[in-house]
Amino acid sequence: MRALLALLVLLLAPVAGAHAQRDSSGVKGLFLLTDYPSQTVRAGEVTTIRVKVNNAGLLPQPLALALNGIPAGWKIDLLGGGQPVGAVMVGVNQDVTVQLRVEVPKNTPPGTQAVVLTAKGQMGQQASLPLTLTVGTETPARLSLKSRPPSLRGTPRSAFEYTLTVGNDSGKDLTVALAAQGPANFQSSFTEGSGTNEISAISIEAGQTKDIMLKVTPPRDMKAGDYPVLVRVAAEGATADTRVTLQVSGQGRLALSTSDGRLSGEAEIGKASTYALVLSNDGTAPLDEVELSGSVPAGWKIEFDPKSIVSIAPNDKKEVQVVVTPADKAIAGDYMASFRAAARGEQASADFRITVTTSTLWGIVGVAIIAVALLALLGAVARFAAARRGR
Repeated sequence: MRALLALLVLLLAPVAGAHAQRDSSGVKGLFLLTDYPSQTVRAGEVTTIRVKVNNAGLLPQPLALALNGIPAGWKIDLLGGGQPVGAVMVGVNQDVTVQLRVEVPKNTPPGTQAVVLTAKGQMGQQASLPLTLTVGTETPARLSLKSRPPSLRGTPRSAFEYTLTVGNDSGKDLTVALAAQGPANFQSSFTEGSGTNEISAISIEAGQTKDIMLKVTPPRDMKAGDYPVLVRVAAEGATADTRVTLQVSGQGRLALSTSDGRLSGEAEIGKASTYALVLSNDGTAPLDEVELSGSVPAGWKIEFDPKSIVSIAPNDKKEVQVVVTPADKAIAGDYMASFRAAARGEQASADFRITVTTSTLWGIVGVAIIAVALLALLGAVARFAAARRGR
């Protein structure tokens, strides 16, 4: 075994030397480190203490871990990666983190206990970490809540998204409930980080923070203005809240119809027919540069008067004349035309049925031709009758 360790020393000596040269502090040795070597634990609860095993310039080797001075009835487990461990292997100038899971019996009286964690290597190096654990009374839970940014600007069609940082300033893990209260018909939801699943509560370890995303969607018909939303988190009697603001700008909403509400009309072959269209703005901001267009069967003509509208104010209407001329060779029947209007970011359309009939003049000509034919037929019958009587 000693020969094997000696060979390992010879093989790793250049590597160790290189790491030692990079260690500007010049400190060498084995160390056990924790942020809070003296802390309070509570009866009936579980406390987790994180400890770093630090190798400063030494050769890697298995380090056996041991706990001494565990009070009667207490349970302290050594965990690595969530599993019980009894030793660690630490690279040169590196750390390995282990956790002490301290479970204090429910009826333990107040007082102070000393526990020592030791790490011992096979080549004689060792380190120890004294921990002072004081059994104290339970302190109330404490929460913190911050938003970034606190205010966002958009239209009623925007999704307003805020990043909230929830802090658990307590000495124990908490499950924190989430709630948001905004104006009527505002929709809000929470997700964890960049996830997509909606949540109503989140678990946060003692002394830690977590980021959650708040998404607020206003109604489509919301008027321009600033709207506050109250966000509140709560756990075990502790609460924290903050306000976020939606700066909603106006949004126009375009609609297209006819003056009488009917989406049908009549036209004659080869003749122009005029229909009245109505453009309305049911939104909360003006609609600028409204352009009209349409599509009709091949060979037909379509014109708008006017072709464009400079602006339509909120809750206002504008009338437009559309002139449609069926083709000269069109056949009588029903046809579909499509009328469209488009503004910046808004558009509307309507399908219009046009019943095409033949010209009245051609009808009169047709009747005359039929009348002449009937007269000719009657004349022929009369001549035929007279000829029979002459016999």
